[in-house]
Amino acid sequence: MKRVLLIGATSAIVEAVGRHFADDGDSIFLLGRSQQRMKQVAEDYRLRGAVSVYTESFDALDYEQHAALIERAIDTMGGLDVALIGYGTLPDQAAAEASFDVARQALEVNCLSVISLMTHLANRFEEQENGALAVISSVAGDRGRRSNYVYGTAKGAVSVFAEGLRARLAHKHVNIITIKPGFVDTPMTAAFEKGSLWSSPEKVARSIYRAILRGSNQIYTPWIWRWIMAAVRAVPASIFKRLPL
Repeated sequence: MKRVLLIGATSAIVEAVGRHFADDGDSIFLLGRSQQRMKQVAEDYRLRGAVSVYTESFDALDYEQHAALIERAIDTMGGLDVALIGYGTLPDQAAAEASFDVARQALEVNCLSVISLMTHLANRFEEQENGALAVISSVAGDRGRRSNYVYGTAKGAVSVFAEGLRARLAHKHVNIITIKPGFVDTPMTAAFEKGSLWSSPEKVARSIYRAILRGSNQIYTPWIWRWIMAAVRAVPASIFKRLPL
């Protein structure tokens, strides 16, 4: 039985990942914004076979509470084997360009709060010398595009931070997994026109679950995004800056 902490538990992708751990009969602790929604998720997990499910609401920007939340989750489950961080917002790029307050809010939610949680979890895993910490970043962080560079900045910083943690903790048998989804059809992207490159939360969740069990370092999901982003990164800056991306 694994003891699993899901942060951002009511997001479509994280909820779908949690169903896999519930099917395994694991113990799961949910942290999210809506206590009512988490209760519904918890009941689904129990019906699927989770040995125990706990819930607690949290404010991502209440940094002073992060360490205490993690410790309560660990104490409640009697330990921690896997943690997944997977919440965020999709800022309005034009609004963020016009107002630093908007940009700062986006960076706080999508980057700094995530790094705070990663720091506390990494230190805990380092102490026990085992564990898996997965964080959902994005292909948007691989290169700054004019259409979403504020969001991309946040995700890029998370990816680099995760890479550094991975190197720091490798000798402690702690695995840091960076998840880079492409386009995913979730409530956050409801207003976008969908096409052939769009994936479902369930498909992405299967990749994340497998990556955690395999001890992967970094995955693009679906897999084709590895090659798409390799091509994007290969475009020279003199050309890239002119592309309507």
